[in-house]
Amino acid sequence: MRFDDIIGQQKQIAALQVTIEKGRIPHAQLIEGKDGQGLLSLALAYANSVVCGTYSPENAGWLKAKKLVHPDIHFVFPTTTTTEIKSKPSSEEFLAQWRAFVFEHTYGSEYDWAKYLGVENKQGVINVTDALQLIKKVSLTSFEGGWKCVLIWHAEKMTTAAANKLLKSIEEPPAKTLFLLLCPDQNQLLATIRSRCQCTALSRIPTTDVYNTLVGRGAAKQVADSLAKQASGDLGIALGQLEQQEELMEFEDWFVTWVRTAFKAKGNKAVVLELSEWSRTVASKGVETQKQFLAYAIGFFRSALMEHYALDNLKTLTPKGDFSLNKFAPYIHGGNIISIISELEKSNYHLERNGNAQMIFTSLSFALTRLLHQKGGIAIAYAFLCCL
Repeated sequence: MRFDDIIGQQKQIAALQVTIEKGRIPHAQLIEGKDGQGLLSLALAYANSVVCGTYSPENAGWLKAKKLVHPDIHFVFPTTTTTEIKSKPSSEEFLAQWRAFVFEHTYGSEYDWAKYLGVENKQGVINVTDALQLIKKVSLTSFEGGWKCVLIWHAEKMTTAAANKLLKSIEEPPAKTLFLLLCPDQNQLLATIRSRCQCTALSRIPTTDVYNTLVGRGAAKQVADSLAKQASGDLGIALGQLEQQEELMEFEDWFVTWVRTAFKAKGNKAVVLELSEWSRTVASKGVETQKQFLAYAIGFFRSALMEHYALDNLKTLTPKGDFSLNKFAPYIHGGNIISIISELEKSNYHLERNGNAQMIFTSLSFALTRLLHQKGGIAIAYAFLCCL
């Protein structure tokens, strides 16, 4: 991966290149952003440039880096137990799968990684085993005598124990050692680690770049145009939707059943039982699938709000089935949108902390039943729109 291969993020690329050109490479660099904005791609390009120097197709270091096997570039990422690895999983044991995943899904998310491993029902972490192995690696002299780089993908998944173990190495690393921490939100990291890093924040990829990338990968122009607009600057989302139309249709079916049942459930005990059954069905899925559905639901409610206030150019999602967004939109307005989004985000928070999924979705469903019947409020809607 080279800087020339990155889609968008030109300001961020320029800033990182300056650190190399002027010899001011930080010992710890935090890159904050979404996977689909090129989080991993940019980090790989930076790591390769720092360790391998100026690009040349004949450069042996670049040839190794291209295959993700450079001995001075180390990878750490969330892992979990599997049927083969039943205890104390570490990145070292998943390197072969990791390399294959990156080649296939450079803009892939943590959810995509879990699906790739077949462990959607579990949440990966970066544990103490990873930290101890990493400390040992960075203490050794670099294989090629230059820089060493440690790339920690989704650093927010470090357990507190792992983060504390690495803190000393990040604070006082060996000479010519670069720690690259990749994270969607720096506030999810320990403050002691954040304070020791320089930060580069990614921005949304221009819609035209997303569109051109999709067309370049064989998408029909109409499909590419629709997905590019829905992606909101996240190429990973657009590529995922291009590949996973069947899964998105399942999410749409869940959503439509959910809101229709929730709307009818107020004061109707029989329908409340249907809502409980719906919650049980979704709770039976893997936790990463549940989190993806919540993200999908947020997008659906947001599009309904745009439809309500005739802001068609801001809609990011259009139902593919017979569900009418136009008829649903009047029930999503300034009086309830903030509360609905808050309930969805709260549910995601509890899922990430291994809460009981059936209880979480049942509580969310009852809240939605109440909120769908709440009256509107223009001032609140305006405040919400200003934050988008």
